Amino acid sequence: MYRLFFKRFLDICCSIIGLMILSPFFIFVLIVLTYLNRGKPFFFQQRPGKNERLFKIIKFKSMNDATDEHGNLLPDSQRLTPVGAFVRKTSLDEIPQLINVLKGDMSLIGPRPLLVRYLDYYTPREKLRHSVRPGITGWAQVNGRNTINWDERLELDVQYVENLSFRLDIMILWKTVKSVIQRKDIVLIPGETMSTLDKHRQ
Repeated sequence: MYRLFFKRFLDICCSIIGLMILSPFFIFVLIVLTYLNRGKPFFFQQRPGKNERLFKIIKFKSMNDATDEHGNLLPDSQRLTPVGAFVRKTSLDEIPQLINVLKGDMSLIGPRPLLVRYLDYYTPREKLRHSVRPGITGWAQVNGRNTINWDERLELDVQYVENLSFRLDIMILWKTVKSVIQRKDIVLIPGETMSTLDKHRQ
């Protein structure tokens, strides 16, 4: 019952309440990033959701579009702005994903939606992560986030799917709040601490 109905009901209610409570922060970050990023405060990218259906994830844009003399984007570390670093450290960049939750693309809690190009690199067991809606936070995020290796991270995603329950979601939500407050396991530029999944499994 929880998986089929109540979880979605909670997603909708909590997202509406969350957007209302966080609206002052949302508006402030929106105005600042609109100015700093030349009218482009949001970052959109296709990600696979439930049953691998593609959707566009929405986040606040924490990097600018600076390029080198050949027109190629500069490394992430050079494009991450001070304001962008702040919104990442405080997880404010995740607020727009509440819109994804309301639309039904995502859930508050579930396996994080990863890059489309990773789809060919999952094992049959790891593909179970796409049998539920992806989440803003998840079991892997409260157990190391970007500080654990890919095999462990994807196994945690599958364990979440296999043990999905109201109790587990409440536990993850509580641990997420604690991690945000303590700024625990936050990696500003993930590519500097771990390789991409496709490179890891080549």
